[in-house]
Amino acid sequence: MGWAIALHGGAGDIPKDMPPELREPREASLRYCLQTAVDALKAQKSPLDVVEIVVRELENNPYFNAGRGSVLTSNGTVEMEACIMDGNTKNCGAVSGLTTVVNAISLARLVMEKTPHIYLAFEGAEAFAREQGVETTDSSHFITPRNIERLKQAKEANKVQVDYNTRPIPKDDKTPAPSGDSQLGTVGCVAVDSFGHLAAATSTGGLVNKMVGRIGDTPVIGAGTYANKLCAVSATGQGEAIIRATVARDVAALMEYKGLSLKEAADYVIEESAPKGTTGLIAVSATGEVTMPFNTTGMFRACATEDGHTELAIW
Repeated sequence: MGWAIALHGGAGDIPKDMPPELREPREASLRYCLQTAVDALKAQKSPLDVVEIVVRELENNPYFNAGRGSVLTSNGTVEMEACIMDGNTKNCGAVSGLTTVVNAISLARLVMEKTPHIYLAFEGAEAFAREQGVETTDSSHFITPRNIERLKQAKEANKVQVDYNTRPIPKDDKTPAPSGDSQLGTVGCVAVDSFGHLAAATSTGGLVNKMVGRIGDTPVIGAGTYANKLCAVSATGQGEAIIRATVARDVAALMEYKGLSLKEAADYVIEESAPKGTTGLIAVSATGEVTMPFNTTGMFRACATEDGHTELAIW
């Protein structure tokens, strides 16, 4: 048994010809966050603290679809959502429809720790954020030129765009498809300490050109985020598919009821349950195992374990 950490920056149809200026900042962020997590675990911080720290960092990076980089709704607004869960107690907190909160994951933790509820959304969540004194800012802070252009492309194609999936259709043969600049990803982190305590956290801006009020898999316990005494899971990809497949909970259920290993359970969910091309996940077990399977073209991901194994990959 030993500590382990894994994090992701989204899964989907990530083009292998993504320009270095778009790929490298995301890789650098994952590398930095991985080292931050390792240092925190070595300093005996709790897994719950570690996953919150990592996801906050990823939310602050405009290259990912969470926090600062959140994609825009059909109205050109942001509606951010996040979830955090403690595997030891199954305590959890979730938020949706945030428009001014700088770090949605920290508000989700406050919902878990400061209210009798699990899930707050929209005006109620915003009011709670003000009551708790968490950092907020004008909603224009989240509306980046990159995401304005991405929404414009999605509207011209008359479609909703999912994380890295479904690149906008060109208006005509003379308009080239984007080479990855508009392809952003949900973020997540899972961790286990040397005592086998587990935690998971996920944060996202949702879908490009999504309907106002749409809620995805990220804040849904058992779909995009789940942790218990056996494992911690954070999923990414097409939210509707992940909700239908109850991706995160199914990994835990296969371990609990079928006695499968973490890898066996995660592989089954990705290969047999979630539709091909829709889903990726990261997971750690109470015994320090790590797995990061996906059935999409790629997934920005990284992990490290106490025995010295480290990995950072996309495809």
